[in-house]
Amino acid sequence: MTFHSGFACFVGRPNAGKSTLTNALVGQKVAITSGRPQTTRHTVRGIVHRDDAQLVLVDTPGLHRPRTLLGERLNALVKDTLTEVDVVGFCLPADQKVGPGDRFIAEQLDQLARDGRGTPVVAVVTKSDLVPKGRLAEHLLAVQRLGEWADIVPVSAVGGYQVDTLADVLISHLPEGPALYPDGELTDEPEIVMVAELVREAALEGVHDELPHSLAVVVDEIVPRDQTGDGPPMLDVRVHLFVERDSQKAIIIGKGGARLRDVGSQARRGIEALLGSRVYLDLHVKVAKDWQRDPKQLGRLGF
Repeated sequence: MTFHSGFACFVGRPNAGKSTLTNALVGQKVAITSGRPQTTRHTVRGIVHRDDAQLVLVDTPGLHRPRTLLGERLNALVKDTLTEVDVVGFCLPADQKVGPGDRFIAEQLDQLARDGRGTPVVAVVTKSDLVPKGRLAEHLLAVQRLGEWADIVPVSAVGGYQVDTLADVLISHLPEGPALYPDGELTDEPEIVMVAELVREAALEGVHDELPHSLAVVVDEIVPRDQTGDGPPMLDVRVHLFVERDSQKAIIIGKGGARLRDVGSQARRGIEALLGSRVYLDLHVKVAKDWQRDPKQLGRLGF
């Protein structure tokens, strides 16, 4: 049997379903998801293992017209990634009409192709379960008119519709070669980054639209707690959440600290599952004024 291995990258405007699709293909949560746009801040590799192939998925921030220095750096990260993978999945949600953001991304992909740096692009129509069949057919035609695609695949990551088919299509564009990661490994994302992303995901639930762009999370340390008895081991996880204004700090903390406690409870469950240990999660919220536009602060926050 011929074995194929390589990298695939999902691109799309913010909230197009890229992270949810990554998790569905891998079969386990490796990328954070949220109903708020601009959730993903780091590329996350999820690894799909099959008898005949290994598909390494690179999840990226949403490609968009940048309004801040942070936005410019995130876009640069996406474009660099596009030149390094074997196939690109362009995600276009079926429940939203093709719009300026999609056309902007299509133009960027076309420009890369004209520069000789383009790779095969599969148009992935996400959230196909959310629209009637007639509306889906109209959307597929609109996507077809948007550009030249190697394939067009409608999927539903939540319902599992055609997720395996998409994996087949992506793998068909990979070169022959040996496995790139050990069998069973699902991501190469460092634990400290995944912990930060789990906290950020919890903090984004149910907040105002402006906050996702203004929230950064930094894990200060993950250290074993000294044991004083025969109980199971515990880890102390200390995390700082950075926002740009005092009003945003108040949103995160909530009345009497109630919201921050909810964030901690939700994030702790995910962190304990990730680390396989009981966790004491210590959260602190700080204001870093206009950090998205400050090169020094961006550097300190990992961008």
